[in-house]
Amino acid sequence: MQNLILSFNVVGPLFLLLCVGFLLKRCHMMSDSTEKQLNNIVFRCFLPLLLFYNVYTTDLSSSFQPRLILFALLCMLGACLLFGLFVVCTEKENRRRGVMIQAMFRSNFVLFGLPVTIALFGDEAAGVASIVIGFVVPFINILSVIVLEIFRGGKIRMRRIIRGILTNPLVLASAAGAILLICGIKLPYVVDKAVSDLTKVATPLAFVVLGASFHFSDTKKYWRQLLTGMAGKLLIYPALVLTIAILLGFRDEQLAVLLSMSASPTAVSSYTMAQQMEGDDVLAGQLVVYTTLFSILTVFLWIFLLKQAAVL
Repeated sequence: MQNLILSFNVVGPLFLLLCVGFLLKRCHMMSDSTEKQLNNIVFRCFLPLLLFYNVYTTDLSSSFQPRLILFALLCMLGACLLFGLFVVCTEKENRRRGVMIQAMFRSNFVLFGLPVTIALFGDEAAGVASIVIGFVVPFINILSVIVLEIFRGGKIRMRRIIRGILTNPLVLASAAGAILLICGIKLPYVVDKAVSDLTKVATPLAFVVLGASFHFSDTKKYWRQLLTGMAGKLLIYPALVLTIAILLGFRDEQLAVLLSMSASPTAVSSYTMAQQMEGDDVLAGQLVVYTTLFSILTVFLWIFLLKQAAVL
């Protein structure tokens, strides 16, 4: 019962924040333009600040774990190849193929996973998660661009991929935090306090905006792709990652980071990328909505199962 309550306490608040955003939009207290502006602010300002501060305040001696980082990157690469093979064999339309593959391996790690990790193990685990994110974000962007380019039928442009990585706010924020941390540079108290206060806005606002973005149209048209995407993202991917991780001896906050990376819903940015690269953006949006909605249940169950198994 204690593990059940803990699991609910981790996921419950995130679900309520989504509900707040959904109700605000349905009560016409938030317009489409406001939602887009807030989403832009969250992903270009508040989330980068949160990542920067978590890396900046990390105890590098205990948080930098090369084995964990390498395992996380190999898991993403393996998932991309595995789901790519499956989708090519089961889906005929190229515009949907790239979107489905991306949806199954590209997690909303920053927005969903980081709060789950912190809720399970406190702020001390945030440093471990943030450093892993610093490596995961550029790598996952590379994989996503390659996948979408392949199924767009275009030529893979390395210059565009590199430019996209180098201008990604999350990558830049992680790098800035790491530079200050490694060089031992301390922010002035006034700046440190302001940044610290702003980071507290990131998660609640991001979840409210995500809740406001929920749309349930076009579901019937894509029901088969949605079921495939949700099963791959929320069940198969975390099951494979967590099973191998446990066998390799990962435990506690390390396992929480891997759980957050693999079991989180599809990244919101996958919708934008699908739009920009001629993928089926309607399907991409549906996958974001439904994986986010059902992840409330699946993440709850994964936490409960891992707690019952005494590995988390």
